[in-house]
Amino acid sequence: MTRSNRMPRVKLVAAAVSLAVLTGCASVNFDQSIAKTNQDAADFTAGRLSLAQTHEQRDARERTAAELLKQPLGQSGAVQLALINSPALQALLADNWANAANAAQSGRIANPIFTFERVRSGAEIDLGRLLSFGLLDLLTLPQRNAIAQRRIAQSQLRLSSDVIDHVTQVRQTWVRAVAAQQSLSYARQVVDSAQASAELARRMQAVGNFNKLTRARQQMFYADATTQLAGAQHMATSAREELTRMLGLTDAQAGQLKLPERLPDLPKAPRDPAEVSKLASAARLDIRMAQSAFEAAARAQGLNSVTSLTDIELGIIRNTVFDNAEGHKTTGRGFEISLRLPIFDWGGPQRDALNAQTLAAANRLEAAVRTAGSNLREAYSAYRTTYDITRHYRDEVIPLRKTISEENVLRYNGMLIGVFELLADSRAEVGTVMAAISAEQQFWLADAALQASVMGKPVLVSPSAMLAAGQAGGDAPH
Repeated sequence: MTRSNRMPRVKLVAAAVSLAVLTGCASVNFDQSIAKTNQDAADFTAGRLSLAQTHEQRDARERTAAELLKQPLGQSGAVQLALINSPALQALLADNWANAANAAQSGRIANPIFTFERVRSGAEIDLGRLLSFGLLDLLTLPQRNAIAQRRIAQSQLRLSSDVIDHVTQVRQTWVRAVAAQQSLSYARQVVDSAQASAELARRMQAVGNFNKLTRARQQMFYADATTQLAGAQHMATSAREELTRMLGLTDAQAGQLKLPERLPDLPKAPRDPAEVSKLASAARLDIRMAQSAFEAAARAQGLNSVTSLTDIELGIIRNTVFDNAEGHKTTGRGFEISLRLPIFDWGGPQRDALNAQTLAAANRLEAAVRTAGSNLREAYSAYRTTYDITRHYRDEVIPLRKTISEENVLRYNGMLIGVFELLADSRAEVGTVMAAISAEQQFWLADAALQASVMGKPVLVSPSAMLAAGQAGGDAPH
């Protein structure tokens, strides 16, 4: 073999080795991705996020879920149960793994194509062999690999964002379920009070101490209270079933689910706005995701500006001709280059689309930066407002209502008021307590939303719901 014949082979081998090294860079270790999410969203996952891939892992999760369901399920327990038991969350993890793997695949060039042909002409047999690959793909491999790595990073950020969103939904769903159960308990007290009042009014009308109008008013309140109880029962069932779905419980597990009788106590002090702002500026996923998307779009634009114009393929040829009549063979070696000529399509629309995508990504980044502070301020305002309303009920409204109730009992014992005035005051007290429960629910919803907003996943609390919680205490019947 001559030196001239050896050199192309040496170069080809070197190119193949370089290709293998570069291609191996774009890969995904999903365990590391989950570990990074557990680190970034430690307040949401407590390090418990994982993807079950074997029967042994699933069996271990079922045993842990069974242990959690043996006692009333608190908010942190609900989050833990969702992390290990929810098929929807497991599907979210698997989908993210698939997206990350596809992103890694985009950083690799297509495998080379080997073509073999055999042609017989009379006594001659012609064997043709061609090994071809995309030369332009090879030359742009470093850029393609960098883009793939950027997309993998985007997938990692999206995973953290999706997990935070799911955990926030679990927290808020738990709050609604417990609050609905608590409200149902007080709704039953309203019905008991109304039923006693209606029965007493019926008896007093029977002996001639009540007229028909007065008795009808008491009966009407009982009818309204019964209707409200039915609605409260459905709300409690609906909230519980929503929590069941978020936790991914089976029918058997749903039957074992027990919730606390009431929402947690209000914190002694609200979170400091300066501390919240400091935490938010350190790790906002929305800005990081927008930044990553812009950088990926900018890199892709530079790469596709070339690939949209032309394409180049390089092929190594080895042909062998067997002459059976003469009893000898000849071998020819060479190469071929295929170049796509930009005659009909110069790739202008494709480059325009890439320019537009990069511009859109840049503006989305700017929008994320501009709205980040606003979203956080709104979330903190909802948090602080609901905190103040709930504390006002706890420290002012409930004690005052209790004082009024105690005084009315004394007046009743002194025969200064009648039984119906006492029952009406009892109904008003229960109505105030239900309003306080609504205020507590809105606070814990706002608390979960604020935690998500700090991480850059804004979840807004309805102002109308907050207003209703603040005004409900004045709607109690008398």
